[in-house]
Amino acid sequence: MNKIMRILLVVTILIMLPGCDYRILERIGFTYAASYDAAPENQVEIGISIPRADPTIDLVRELHSAVGKSSKDARVKFANETDLLLVNGQIRVLLYSEALARKDLSNEINSILRDTSISPLVKISLVNGNAKDMLFKDYKQHLSTDKYINRLLEKASTNNRIPKTTLYEFERDYYDDGIDPIAPILKEQAEDITVDGIGLFRGYKYIGKIYNKDVLLFSILRGKFKKGDMGLDLDSVRDNDGSHEYIMFTSVVSNRAVHVKHNANGPIHVTIAANFKGSIHEYIGDLKLSKDADRHQVEKKVSEILSERGNRLVKQLQQYNVDSLGIGMHVRNSMSYEAWKALNWSEEYPRIKVDCQIHFKAKDYGKIR
Repeated sequence: MNKIMRILLVVTILIMLPGCDYRILERIGFTYAASYDAAPENQVEIGISIPRADPTIDLVRELHSAVGKSSKDARVKFANETDLLLVNGQIRVLLYSEALARKDLSNEINSILRDTSISPLVKISLVNGNAKDMLFKDYKQHLSTDKYINRLLEKASTNNRIPKTTLYEFERDYYDDGIDPIAPILKEQAEDITVDGIGLFRGYKYIGKIYNKDVLLFSILRGKFKKGDMGLDLDSVRDNDGSHEYIMFTSVVSNRAVHVKHNANGPIHVTIAANFKGSIHEYIGDLKLSKDADRHQVEKKVSEILSERGNRLVKQLQQYNVDSLGIGMHVRNSMSYEAWKALNWSEEYPRIKVDCQIHFKAKDYGKIR
């Protein structure tokens, strides 16, 4: 009886094996990064980078590109160019050209969202230039460009050079009616890739950018964070006596509070009060930081300059009509649900008055006294 059962078990396994979905690792192409560029006739050019670990071939990665009406259309063309079974489960980076983002990214992002194999933690970035050219280029100091870009974005967000932007954060801000999405911008610089600012979105459409010199200020106004560094020219609030005054501070720690005041006969008034501390890494000027009075004078200058620049930055966002700082969330929380729904925030936002009050405090000023 036992012999018959064993025979039946073996026969059953042999029958079921051909129907099993098994995959050999060496025959699978794990897409690591993808690029998207605008193409003629409302099409999109998509490029993919696939790491190769096959010791029999001298390839670090495999590259493919195709023009199609959608990413799925291009995927069919990729499949005809490689001996690998293409899968999306290991995608780390999605690169979109500014030209394509200025049109609309709704089709491209929604296609990614519908693919359940792609993690919501995949990083999103814009490219100042052609996204495929950046992804496909080999940089002398970096073995694999796709991994180089992934590590660059990871480091920049960890050090608060740019706000963290994954597919999850982008979609969260898209569906929240009190804030607009953002994404970092990359550009090629000689034989390297560098961060070129922050892209501002209204819905899925790229509207404008925050330049590098204002990225840390943007982060201070957007919320609390740790780390980060900034250099600041203090000459703008000095007498024009020919001298130069400059400060560099690191290890910034910041927190923010937003106060909303509703006026019966006027626009909404919003105050963004931000306090941040930093270690003075470098100071060029006539004041002595070891003296309390001189140090407080430097702190006051930094606060005045950043408050003024903060007000200009907010006005720029209002001109673009993008609420990238999330002011709408605080206005929404200051009123009833019915009143918020009756308020057309996209029309009201450019008219509100915003006052940035930034206060700087030096945590320390080095070992030299």
